[in-house]
Amino acid sequence: MKHRKLANSELHRPEPEALSALKRHPLIVVLDQVRSLNNVGSVFRTADAFLVEHIYLCGITATPPHRDIQKTALGATETVPWSHRNDTVALVLELQAKGVRVWAVEQAENAIWLSQYKGHPTEPQAFVFGNEVKGVDQAVIDVCDGVIEIPQEGAKHSLNIAVSAGVVLWEAFRQHKALMGQ
Repeated sequence: MKHRKLANSELHRPEPEALSALKRHPLIVVLDQVRSLNNVGSVFRTADAFLVEHIYLCGITATPPHRDIQKTALGATETVPWSHRNDTVALVLELQAKGVRVWAVEQAENAIWLSQYKGHPTEPQAFVFGNEVKGVDQAVIDVCDGVIEIPQEGAKHSLNIAVSAGVVLWEAFRQHKALMGQ
């Protein structure tokens, strides 16, 4: 069997203007004190791919427009709804009050592995990704509904935040599509 690479025109992706009419997946990204603008841009691009509902940029996390964010986002800052918040703990509490289940993505006691995570077809899910050096702040972990850990077996103790977001969002997206029978 031969495989022919598809042209962009054959991918049947919506135009940016049409995205506002599409139903987004009830997945929310929270970036807690992320310092790398390239990581922020990469997360935007991944969030666009999985039609994420919203990205919250918290604390020192840079916001668009910025050249270094755009370099990796490739326009996704225009297609994914986002906002900035100063206080991540306050945001988590606000999301929970709206019925959103909030997960920290971190290595922590009593964390569940990503393979144990079970999404919900109607309950929105938020995932908090932390600073490249310090991770998710303990005060944020303390108010989250749970902690998800991505299993790793190598010598390094962490994945890049943009990679972590891609892995977790893929699993959440996959589960949501399956739960919706798609």
